Amino acid sequence: MFSYRHAFHAGSHADILKHLVMIHLVEYLQEKPGALTIVDTHAGAGIYSLIDGFAAVSNEADQGIYRLAKFSEINSVSPGIANYLECIRAENIAEEIAIYPGSPFILARLLRSQDRLKLFELHPKEIDILRHNIGELKQSKQIDIYAEDSFARLKGLMPPPSRRGLVLIDPSYEDKQDYRYLETTMEEALQRFATGCYAIWYPCLSRRESASLPDHMKKIAATHNRSWLQVELRVENAPKERRLQASGMFIINPPWTLEKQLAESLPTLVKALGQDRGAGFVLKSFEV
Repeated sequence: MFSYRHAFHAGSHADILKHLVMIHLVEYLQEKPGALTIVDTHAGAGIYSLIDGFAAVSNEADQGIYRLAKFSEINSVSPGIANYLECIRAENIAEEIAIYPGSPFILARLLRSQDRLKLFELHPKEIDILRHNIGELKQSKQIDIYAEDSFARLKGLMPPPSRRGLVLIDPSYEDKQDYRYLETTMEEALQRFATGCYAIWYPCLSRRESASLPDHMKKIAATHNRSWLQVELRVENAPKERRLQASGMFIINPPWTLEKQLAESLPTLVKALGQDRGAGFVLKSFEV
């Protein structure tokens, strides 16, 4: 389970979709003045260099953030995409994007004084890097870091004191048990905090567990009488290609504004990031 390092995938099309959704969720929830608790269940190292290290080995940013940034220089993009790109460029001093902030850094920069961020990471090397990186931020006193299993610990954090919370769940799924752990965790979390906003990232793979994940999440949402939104972005449809070609987000208790924002952004993402005719998107929702 410790072979996975998110740096290999920093700035990829999957990161773009995840962070585009995540930023919108945070900013919507912050429209009310009450304190917001945000939980990131699989934090990684927090921030990544795109010009050396693991990211330079995989070069996934070439077909992700670099491609989108170049597209935006000569084409108009939706406000949601523009806002996302602004968050990424804020971590870079020069015009060139050499640094990619992961979820922890994007979330930390968005914190208001009354908000809290809780980060989980089990990788023995990543957790030390994460602690160092977060320690450099002025928001560090608002951030708690746990070297613990987030699947086991999450229910103990629910509901947050303010009864307002966002939970980002984005495991690597390299361990097939993650799919089962996810279902159990969501059942427990919704029993304790049914009104929380839960954003679940998943890879779109031919693996049975991956293909059935959205349907399992829909059943869990229905059991608790919760609204949901499902979004997937596919940049390529090459059966023999081993790289991740599509990913999705499943949001329980999504804000009403999210579907509209994604409807505006997804066609642009397909145009900017699509690599063949198989590129496309899925956008579905259900409101109770």
